[in-house]
Amino acid sequence: MPAPVALFVYARPDHTRRTIEALLKNPLAEETDVIVFSDAAKGAEKEQAVDAVREYVAGIKGFKSLTVHHRPHNYGLAKSIMEGVTDVISEYGSVIVLEDDIVTAPGFLRFMNDALERYRHESKVWHISGWNYPIDPDGLDDAFFWRTMNCWGWATWADRWKHFEKNPERLIADWDQGMINRFNLDGAHNFWGQVTANASGKLNTWAIFWYATIFERHGLCLNPTVSYVQNIGIDGSGENCGRGDVFRSQHVAEEVTDFPEVVEESLLAVERIQQFYISIRPSLLKRGIHRILSVGRKIMQ
Repeated sequence: MPAPVALFVYARPDHTRRTIEALLKNPLAEETDVIVFSDAAKGAEKEQAVDAVREYVAGIKGFKSLTVHHRPHNYGLAKSIMEGVTDVISEYGSVIVLEDDIVTAPGFLRFMNDALERYRHESKVWHISGWNYPIDPDGLDDAFFWRTMNCWGWATWADRWKHFEKNPERLIADWDQGMINRFNLDGAHNFWGQVTANASGKLNTWAIFWYATIFERHGLCLNPTVSYVQNIGIDGSGENCGRGDVFRSQHVAEEVTDFPEVVEESLLAVERIQQFYISIRPSLLKRGIHRILSVGRKIMQ
């Protein structure tokens, strides 16, 4: 029985359409229950776009079943995902999660379901990712394990998700510098900054805390070496995504034929991803400066 797909949509009708059309090209689509969570408009300027999304979603056909939940007021992405995943996983025992800007390859549902079944009883495995960084795949197997969680198309099980906690203040109080450094992929990227930004109110996100939940319990995440998804929301339209193609994968996987037999972190994959983050630091710095200047201009207006 394929796992259900929880799809979170808001006010991007074209992105939503492309996400659905791609998902319907998966051979397992007609056997898959899809549960859509449609957030309400945050302000009057978004109402028309939200209505367009809801009108499109109401006419979707091709899945085993389609259930649509209209949020009565604006939840925001973090709350919508945290509550929606909890609701679906409590009923089904596992879940595949998509947002409205994730375009999947035809083999995506097969990969996610095969991985959910294969590692269901492997307590070290907490998370299945559908996306991977645009790294050199040479020398890597079809899929690998590592410590970090990717949220652009992902899946997990109820007995892992029940441990999820969003409590940045506790993390800041409990973690020492050694844990923070390892969490930051041994200093390659400042993931920890998202924790402190949530604590200060500068951010309101969920994914970094799912990563922290897994990390504290020494869990591992399965990644395909070549992505099964493309994020089409890196165009400035997303709630927490800016612009930039540095994370865009140039290749899409057809199918994974071999899953890792040994459940341990791939040192080669970690090294490649560390090198990727080091290589894009100038781009990330430029993006950060651009955001600071944009905020400054808004304050002065």
